[in-house]
Amino acid sequence: MRFRLTSLASLALLLGLVNPVGAALPLAVEGQTLPTLAPMLERVTPAVVNVNSKTRVRVQNPFANDPFYQHFFGIPNAPQERMQQSLGSGVIVDARRGYVLTNNHVIEGADEISITLADGRTLPAQKVGADAATDVAVVRVAPQNLTAVPLAVSRNLRVGDFVVAVGNPFGLGQTVTSGIVSALGRAGLSGVGVQNFIQTDAAINMGNSGGALVNLRGELVGINTLIFSPSGGNVGIGFAIPSDLASNVMQQLIAGGQVRRGSLGIETQDVDERLAAVIGVRAGRGAVVTRTNQGSPAALAGVVPGDAIVSLNGSKVTGSRDLANQEALLPVGSKIALGIVRNGQPMVASTVLDADPRQRIDGGALDPRVNGATFIDLPAEYSERGISGVQVSRVANGSRAAQNGLRTNDVVLSVNGRAVADVAAINRVLKGRPPRLVLGIARGPRAGELAFE
Repeated sequence: MRFRLTSLASLALLLGLVNPVGAALPLAVEGQTLPTLAPMLERVTPAVVNVNSKTRVRVQNPFANDPFYQHFFGIPNAPQERMQQSLGSGVIVDARRGYVLTNNHVIEGADEISITLADGRTLPAQKVGADAATDVAVVRVAPQNLTAVPLAVSRNLRVGDFVVAVGNPFGLGQTVTSGIVSALGRAGLSGVGVQNFIQTDAAINMGNSGGALVNLRGELVGINTLIFSPSGGNVGIGFAIPSDLASNVMQQLIAGGQVRRGSLGIETQDVDERLAAVIGVRAGRGAVVTRTNQGSPAALAGVVPGDAIVSLNGSKVTGSRDLANQEALLPVGSKIALGIVRNGQPMVASTVLDADPRQRIDGGALDPRVNGATFIDLPAEYSERGISGVQVSRVANGSRAAQNGLRTNDVVLSVNGRAVADVAAINRVLKGRPPRLVLGIARGPRAGELAFE
């Protein structure tokens, strides 16, 4: 019997006939060459790098303020520093200009960044920009004999397509795993901002963050970013940022250092059973408009409070978070068709997505002690009530900001006793990295101070 291999699917059948105890697979069986990913990986792996970030963390000795210990043990009174190190992966996507894509959480708050190439060279890197909402960051190195991975059009992916994950887990060196696309457009994960993930069963471990997910042509289809893991290990549920989204964010970061997102100019809440009975929409479907900003795209389209938005450009809206996610994935200037239910009657409102006028900034760009938080100018209704400050729009689970007690939707009223009216003000106060950091916080009806270590 002669074996004729016509597809990668035949590989599984062939491997079942090969003795696994042998030292290595033969190069051919019955004169037929075995399929292999090695030639493709030889092109891809030089572009996948290790990303090493270091953050200076202030450490206060508990005995530093005691004159007895200062005198007899020579303990310095000033806060000491230690270096906190983080390892991850990155992908060179522009060899000519030296641009490397990685995850925001890999370099967030870093004082020093370096990359190690597959050939062993270590190069210093500069942060170009980062976007906490999508967890995408761009760094740049000197373009010295670099190899880049070409970008694929990720929207052409289909469930069942073969993919390969390449990264640097745990600093062991390059590791390659393979699998298929398990699902597309995944969302609803806690602690993550804008969500439109590729799900794959290719093993993605912690150090793979920022690494490459490629198709069998060696083209980048995604940036590996997180796993679902009840046990802490790989269970075959990994998520990657689609290359289309990562590329869009990268181009904006390179051009202006920040991402401009569109905004409908509304505030919404989920449809619960009580609201569903009133507005004639099934519970768990849609987002009810609670406020429409004057002059906003939604207001110009005739959207009013009490409307239930049940679809956006034909895609179902399951709730307030889902609407915000779909909105954030669309570029400024996109044409929008909102499916609305008003007084039980369906209708369509059309508009054009405008830029969100509010400024925002990632905590890692301000101070390592607020890593993981995103600050944004307060909505208009706060100023109308005479409240000025900066809203915390996001706090990543387990981040340093979270450990210091900061929470999503907190309002920062002051920094070290100085009132802050907007993002620009908080940026000015923290630009000098003050040794002491105390934020005046309003949380619901309560107000107080948070000291950050």
